[in-house]
Amino acid sequence: MSDEITNSSSSLPAPASPLDNDDLLEEILLRLPPKQSSLRHVSAVCKRWRGLVADPRFFCRWKPPLLGALVCGDKETVFTPILDPPEGTPLERFDLGHCSRRRHYCVLDCRHSRVLVKDLWRKEIVVCEPIRGEQHHVPIPPAFNRTSGHLNGVVLCAAAAHDHVHGSCPSSPYKVALMSMYKTDHRLVACVYSSETGIWGKYVSTSAPCAIFNAHIVGTLTGNTLHWLSMKDHILEFDLDRQTLAMIEGPQGLNDEPHKHRIIKAEDCDVGLFVLSENSIQLWQMKVNYQGITTWLLRNDAILEISPQIKRNKGRLLGYDEDIEAIFLHIHGGVYMVQLKSMQCKKLDESSHYTNYRYYPFKSFHAPGIAIAAGCDGAEVLHGALLG
Repeated sequence: MSDEITNSSSSLPAPASPLDNDDLLEEILLRLPPKQSSLRHVSAVCKRWRGLVADPRFFCRWKPPLLGALVCGDKETVFTPILDPPEGTPLERFDLGHCSRRRHYCVLDCRHSRVLVKDLWRKEIVVCEPIRGEQHHVPIPPAFNRTSGHLNGVVLCAAAAHDHVHGSCPSSPYKVALMSMYKTDHRLVACVYSSETGIWGKYVSTSAPCAIFNAHIVGTLTGNTLHWLSMKDHILEFDLDRQTLAMIEGPQGLNDEPHKHRIIKAEDCDVGLFVLSENSIQLWQMKVNYQGITTWLLRNDAILEISPQIKRNKGRLLGYDEDIEAIFLHIHGGVYMVQLKSMQCKKLDESSHYTNYRYYPFKSFHAPGIAIAAGCDGAEVLHGALLG
């Protein structure tokens, strides 16, 4: 028997670098900050990297940046950019057209790169796509003629792909959910419009009357369910899958200070509650046991290190974005964004005029001189100019 040992290691292929795998590299690049400069820097590395980020499928999965906010006052609706130049959106790239005139139009919602507006003169709503300057006019369904006239509405992307990132494809189908209260028996009624079919669905109503209906409370999307803090110590729940409208029990005191409470998306798409107290933020999560009994669990109680003025109870909740899980606050002359997972805080604006305004965060891709490519299940993706 030979004692000679053959070393064959030289014939083995060298282990592949993780960055040699396109799928893995794409997953890494998807975690870049959602800024145009991120794509420009990546595309300058090499031809292969540029090809990955220029693929329309990449844009279907990349989170759109927070560009600014719609600030709605008594007379007009103004878009306020948040990003600094050159990342910021020029005002001419954000177009609500005649819907900017507050006297004739009322903003109901802003989500997934679209803005939902009610026409106060005509019996219709307008779905605006501000970056592309497009508007879609939809008649309000006849059943709402019997309501109080106060509408609460939500616009949301209807793309069903499991890896679809809302806001990345402005041409994807959308849904509109409207809600109001009947004049006669004070029951709430809701209905959903689909841009794919061009028709409204069936009317859904609560079984019991509602004592309080606040049309200015903005809905929160958790999973495929909408929630509103719209009544005394109760939360309105509209399940879009089962087409049910119900009132669920909330913690006491929800309507004592409505500008300090907001339904948020908790872990595993559970229903959560944000509470702004005198000098802290509280995050609660709703749990329902097998007997149907609802309990609220305190998940976080963090001290706000923003301004000493909040200790004098000067804080006010302006808005919330469930996709980036961030709350927007107005605290004594400044607008702040608080990331609810990390509790990191960033000052966005100096303004003392937002106290009685409504504030809608807006996320989307934008670029002048846009090139258009087909992708994302047939939707048009705006991506050419983002790469420079």
